[in-house]
Amino acid sequence: MSGTLGTGHFVSWEGGFLVIGHAMGVTPMHSHYAIQIAFGSEPGIRFRPSDREPWTAYDGVVISSRQPHTMDATPVPFHAVLFVDPETREGRALTERFDTSGITGLDADHIGDAAEALFAAWRNERSIPAIEAAARALITKLTAGVEPSVVSDERILRATAYIRSNLGSTITLEDVADVACLSPSRFRHLFVEQTGMALRPYVLWRRFLRVWELIMDGESLSTAAHSAGFADAAHLTRTSRRMFGFPPSMLEVDGPLRRTDSGAVRAGSYKPPTAAAVRN
Repeated sequence: MSGTLGTGHFVSWEGGFLVIGHAMGVTPMHSHYAIQIAFGSEPGIRFRPSDREPWTAYDGVVISSRQPHTMDATPVPFHAVLFVDPETREGRALTERFDTSGITGLDADHIGDAAEALFAAWRNERSIPAIEAAARALITKLTAGVEPSVVSDERILRATAYIRSNLGSTITLEDVADVACLSPSRFRHLFVEQTGMALRPYVLWRRFLRVWELIMDGESLSTAAHSAGFADAAHLTRTSRRMFGFPPSMLEVDGPLRRTDSGAVRAGSYKPPTAAAVRN
């Protein structure tokens, strides 16, 4: 894959993230580790499980981990793609509810109001907290009310703070367990209990989130990769394709997005065009 597939925002949270914007091309056939939820601002986003099969238009989809697919979001003005780690509480609930055919269609009963609220938050609120809250509310609806894991144990809070502060270095189970003042075996059990994820995928998710934060703040892909603990930009690209199906370079991000509801500005986000402008 090469070139830019679209322009939009990137918004993240523990165990997941959202890409929302305007598609400029068709995503080639791929598969990835993350569970994918995708839908358009109106019906018509298209998917197919192989290049030999015809396109199917959907209101929205849930795509299971490792399921090959290609996406065409060019028929809709705007689209949203949410990625959820399969090991989180929400990821397991999505798998149990929708992992039947690999690509499972969603109708208005599944996403209608929640999808509208997400696009409204993106277009009108223009703040990271509002967009994140709307995205997580949609996931909660799709999981029939499953709530995300909340870290409350002080030892695990120390561990996650250590991880976020040392993403550019090697992070071992022994080092993090020592920060938490626990044996590695006890730490491993408590970390999964508190975060819903094992340590290794948690660290990898944090590395990706750090990459996007740096890119949206204007850093180069190479600088972001090194700062987040990847060997180089090529290593980041390979790992991103495996995890999510696309490298960070394929989403163009620019323009203002507020960090908080009070109006602080975050660099590197995209101000969406009107639907009329897209159609023209």
